[in-house]
Amino acid sequence: MAKAIMIQGTMSNSGKSFLAAALCRIFKQDGYSATPFKSQNMALNSYITADGLEMGRAQAMQAEAAGIEPSVLMNPILLKPTTDVGSQVIVNGEVRGNMRAMDYFRQKKELIPDIMKAYNTLAEQHDIIVIEGAGSPAEINLKQDDIVNMGMAKLAKAPVLLTGDIDRGGVFAQLLGTLMLLEDDERSMVKGLIVNKFRGDRSIFSDGVRMLEERGGKPVIGVVPYIKCDIEDEDSLSEKLENGSKGIIDIVVIRLPRISNFTDFDVFSQYEGVSVRYVSKCSELSEPDMIIIPGTKSTISDMKWLRESGLEAAVKKCVSRGVPLFGICGGYQMLGERITDSAGAEGGGAIDGMGLLKCCTDFFAEKTRRRTEGVFVEVDGAFSCLTGSHFSGYEIHMGETVSEETPLLSCGGAQIGNVYGCYIHGIFDSAEVSECIVKVLFERKGIEYSGGKIDRKTYKEMQFDILADSVRNSLDMKLIYNIIDKGLI
Repeated sequence: MAKAIMIQGTMSNSGKSFLAAALCRIFKQDGYSATPFKSQNMALNSYITADGLEMGRAQAMQAEAAGIEPSVLMNPILLKPTTDVGSQVIVNGEVRGNMRAMDYFRQKKELIPDIMKAYNTLAEQHDIIVIEGAGSPAEINLKQDDIVNMGMAKLAKAPVLLTGDIDRGGVFAQLLGTLMLLEDDERSMVKGLIVNKFRGDRSIFSDGVRMLEERGGKPVIGVVPYIKCDIEDEDSLSEKLENGSKGIIDIVVIRLPRISNFTDFDVFSQYEGVSVRYVSKCSELSEPDMIIIPGTKSTISDMKWLRESGLEAAVKKCVSRGVPLFGICGGYQMLGERITDSAGAEGGGAIDGMGLLKCCTDFFAEKTRRRTEGVFVEVDGAFSCLTGSHFSGYEIHMGETVSEETPLLSCGGAQIGNVYGCYIHGIFDSAEVSECIVKVLFERKGIEYSGGKIDRKTYKEMQFDILADSVRNSLDMKLIYNIIDKGLI
């Protein structure tokens, strides 16, 4: 049976996912079979496994870092927010339905058998399980029914490493305050502290390490620097979603209120001179070289927001000037003439789309989940070079779209002029596809493209190694292995 180590954080976005990924990679490099695990994940970025089941994107990323195939066992419960007070509940990769937060909290302990079945199955297959918590273990109003932080640590009998984010300030209050709010038995499970996202000369923080150890009574396992590597981030607090600076080529993604799977566009950031900016205001749009409308968990409400914010009109003006527009999943649905939720899959209702493609979407109760591959067919407009290019990805959507337009792909989609839409998440990951688009955008600006194809898988492997090397050099790995070996004894 596998031994376990758990990463908990003092708050959301404290770096738990990246530290878990780094440990998965380090253990792989050291010859161990490691697997990630997160009992309950709340995220709009999700992934479809080879067997057509849905899981959190972070655990899929961590599985890649560990060198293994992502499995829904790594994330048995996924919550996808549909409103401010409710989520779609996915258990073992299958939709259980939409639930209000209070209803879910009353029932979530009933899911412990599902959690432990998944965990024990992984424990039989691997040497080390790297468990990731969620938010903070010190949310004292939620601790009674906790199944993802100390509640999970107890179920798995896993020693805990607690990480705090010094970049956001108040790391002493974060770490020491969290320890103070834990019960005695929970505090005893914390075997070490990690100071994460440190900028500058770490020797300056030597007194800080001593103070943390004296006041917290726990060893500081390490001070991890702010690491510059390009790893997929599923958190809605991701810095990638901030409106960054423009590159030579400016690709703009509309930051919808319920944006999902924004990692679809990370591939473009690999290319020198290309920026990917997320905008939520007309004033931020400027004069982009390409616009993308991404997926969303609430298509109708986000279409309404797009219209009321003025971004619909602004995007249409860009299209009229010849700027290429690409819609993925919910973004594809928005490009059409009408969206109808006759099944109440996202709360019901209907709304007119942007009318840039002659297609209509109707939502059904059953979700489409599948891995997909194929080729671009005869592509019109700016991206005609995509014709015949191969792609692979996956579909996650509640609706079906009927189109009168020329198909974009061998499996559907639509296109007219420089407007393109499809359901495929990950469609840009193919080097053949991304390089074609980037080259066209350079040439349209009268700039010779001197780069080349960048294989996404090779690039990601390099980034995992950068992450792992930096974390390994920052943590006391001998102590971590000792903690794993001893467990909670």
